[in-house]
Amino acid sequence: MADTRKDQRTADAFATSWNHLPEGSVYSAAQFEEWFAPLTRKDVEGRRVVELGCGGGNLLTHLSEWGPRELIGVDLGDSVQMAERNMVRAGARNYRIVKHDLTTYTADEPADLTYCIGVLHHLKEPRTGFEAVLRNTRPGGRFHCWVYAHEGNGVVRWIVDPIRRVASALPWWCTKYFIATPLVVPYFLYAKALSALRWKALRALPLYDYSLWIAQRGFLFFRHVAFDQLVTPRTVYLRQRTVAEWLHTEGIDPSSTYIIFRNGNSWKFGGVKRA
Repeated sequence: MADTRKDQRTADAFATSWNHLPEGSVYSAAQFEEWFAPLTRKDVEGRRVVELGCGGGNLLTHLSEWGPRELIGVDLGDSVQMAERNMVRAGARNYRIVKHDLTTYTADEPADLTYCIGVLHHLKEPRTGFEAVLRNTRPGGRFHCWVYAHEGNGVVRWIVDPIRRVASALPWWCTKYFIATPLVVPYFLYAKALSALRWKALRALPLYDYSLWIAQRGFLFFRHVAFDQLVTPRTVYLRQRTVAEWLHTEGIDPSSTYIIFRNGNSWKFGGVKRA
């Protein structure tokens, strides 16, 4: 069985992040839909859905509007309290929030769709987390994941990640207000400038596509993302070949798999579990 002690530290760190936010999803409906593409409402409506690593319920609240038959959110941290409040606030029905280690969680009934967004790259054993995604998906069911990419994240890996190793050991308020806030100011200005200019010659600059995506949001969202990056004790950046190896797992229909390079610095991937 995997040693989950470091995952508990990570879950506690993210609970600190999520539980100090106002109620309601920090993501817009458009962001949610883009994260889930190529999946759409028809893949959710009337189906049993499990989210592994639900955090504060920021994606669950949007997904509940797509009419699942049953919706289960699983997380190891105390962010489940925020998830419960957000689901009540959203008027969600037919849902359960479960406090459990996602790597060892097994649903009482496998889901039609299991997804894990923004979590596997923070686990001590990311592959074990992916295996949990498959384990909780029924034969013939779909799965969908999103992870940080090694490709396209050179600036983050060489500048932000070393800061994270120090900041993650500090009190949350110190990390949020005295590190994340000033650190994100130059990037906020950089992203907004790229979004305003959109010159073809600028496309070679670091994080160009990601900057256009995040520039749609305001400064507080930038800070939230920066704090989210810095508060966690563990982050890994996964290469495309690693994701491809995972998708070659026995039990996955090879004709159903996809890997999508999202915003130039992350991977969306998924497929269908063999019937």
